[in-house]
Amino acid sequence: MVMVLAGVLAMPVWAQDVQTELSQIQQRWAEIQYQMPDKEKEKAFETLAEEADAFVSRYPDRAEPLIWQGIVLSTWAGAKGGLGALRLVKDARASLEAALEIDPVALEGSAYTSLGSLYYQVPGWPLGFGDDDKARKYLQKSLAINPDGIDANYFFGDFLLDQGEPERARVYLEKVLAARGRPGREVADEGRRAEARARLKNL
Repeated sequence: MVMVLAGVLAMPVWAQDVQTELSQIQQRWAEIQYQMPDKEKEKAFETLAEEADAFVSRYPDRAEPLIWQGIVLSTWAGAKGGLGALRLVKDARASLEAALEIDPVALEGSAYTSLGSLYYQVPGWPLGFGDDDKARKYLQKSLAINPDGIDANYFFGDFLLDQGEPERARVYLEKVLAARGRPGREVADEGRRAEARARLKNL
């Protein structure tokens, strides 16, 4: 009885620890992505990837660390560029797929959002695994879970631009600007809105 009670009491602390570490990685990612000079991003993302790897190791049965490992690896790949980035995006895909196996709706379907963005931004065969059909499928799944989400709408809008559908893209990019902000994610939200405004201006 004592052991059962101790386990019950420990569960909220464990969950709180996950959320605390998650918030730290999210905030650091936003600082690097939106506030750091481009020439410094690659090294900073490499360091953050090490932290994300340790986060996954501490909570191997949770989807949230895997999702953010995938996000960090994919943005590190974007900062790195070139053929050296292909290994990173493959590792990112593996992390996101592992997260889906655990909990497909974790973080409001963020694994679907990030996988979809990978599939339309990564080159196709023979260099990479890019696939526009898979991108559309995953991005639509993310919108089904989180129809008003900033990231879900941004990436589907950006994908539609990539597919030559500017008027449909406008609808989703405008939803980014109207989306409710996320507590603790202010830097990321403003950065994403700025990206959406830039896409709309080009339209």
